Amino acid sequence: MLAILRQMTAADRTAEYTRILAENRRYTDAFDRSALTAKPLSRLAIVACMDARLDVEETLGLRTGDAHVIRNAGGLVTDDVIRSLIVSVELLGTEEIVLIEHTRCGLQDLDEDAFRARVAEDSGVPDEGPRVRYGGFADLEENLRRHAAILREHPLLGRFAIHALVFDVSNGRLTELA
Repeated sequence: MLAILRQMTAADRTAEYTRILAENRRYTDAFDRSALTAKPLSRLAIVACMDARLDVEETLGLRTGDAHVIRNAGGLVTDDVIRSLIVSVELLGTEEIVLIEHTRCGLQDLDEDAFRARVAEDSGVPDEGPRVRYGGFADLEENLRRHAAILREHPLLGRFAIHALVFDVSNGRLTELA
């Protein structure tokens, strides 16, 4: 996927951007969700990977307004995810948290040093520059259990039901981890 994006020209990206703005105009013509509030109707918050193969709403049978969906590379529990979850539970009534990671994740077996060097080369910014932890991991289930434990042990979030699921990109099935 990254190779395809690198081959796109600025004109291609502009055409795609133009397309999504046109889609938004179409969307607003039929927009009827103004009565929804920021509170999730299901009282769920979902933390999931940003992978385009995982359509969280479709996978879980959710509609707009049903849940807060927080996505990042790997579906990792970061400081910003924790901040968002605290806002979700304390201000907006969330009572249950679901973590979803998936098979064949791009972060699985990621060599952080090699990736950091690649980013430095591609960007022209030395790898001594802004230090980012990308969240590479070796074992999917171990990684998911570790992130669920971070939430379960968090003093502000541990009182809520926290679930850990693996999404299989080959068949769409969710598997619950203990």
